[in-house]
Amino acid sequence: MDILVLLKQTFDTEEKIVLKDGQISEEGVEFIINPYDEYAVEEALKIKENHGGTITLLSLGPDRFESSIRTALAMGADQAILLDDENLFGDEYTVSQVLAKVIQEQSYDLILAGHVAVDDGSGQVPQRIAEILGIPFIGTAVKIELDDQHVTVHRDVEGDTEVVEASLPVLITTQQGLNEPRYPSLPGIMKAKKKPLSRPDVEIEKEAIQAKTETLETYLPSKKSAGRILFGEINGQAKELIQLLHNEAKVI
Repeated sequence: MDILVLLKQTFDTEEKIVLKDGQISEEGVEFIINPYDEYAVEEALKIKENHGGTITLLSLGPDRFESSIRTALAMGADQAILLDDENLFGDEYTVSQVLAKVIQEQSYDLILAGHVAVDDGSGQVPQRIAEILGIPFIGTAVKIELDDQHVTVHRDVEGDTEVVEASLPVLITTQQGLNEPRYPSLPGIMKAKKKPLSRPDVEIEKEAIQAKTETLETYLPSKKSAGRILFGEINGQAKELIQLLHNEAKVI
């Protein structure tokens, strides 16, 4: 079973976002594996333990991504590919085109990814990649069962569960509740230093990966003012509320 895991590095969820010159500052920031991608790595390891095979990590990002890749290798993944060419960076469209191009050159039966990244929260890249590859996509998995040819996925659908079956190869995104990611062991950390991490050149036309979106401005949400409590008779409160929504909040 050849398994690909899409891995992204994000800010630690405890980090405070700081803007500098209109950009998010990375100074002194702690970076981690995107938490939802950790579920993907763990599930790949469990599948490998039960069915055998090879786990390859695939990342697109700057050189600092290597620290998170090494962590996933220490967990038990076999090898990794890091695309660190800045000319390949971009929006969700660009990323999916580049990753799909590289995946087409790999051998795979199953592709796993976190269902969303906690930094931009778009949740678009895996779906786009599956569409480009022409393979089934199943999102927000909380249970995965598979044999040599088929997979059965229990997926979270806003508080309920849906069961979906598909033939391999398939791309599945992982949701909280699927598993509990393991911590890298000391022997695993030592072995990870020697596991292969390639940085291949990707031959792809710039026009084919040109971003479809543009960031015009980055800013922090405005501070919320304290709430107001209305007093008096219900009819009077209703009238006052309508006036406030119209004159101050300007939402009606």
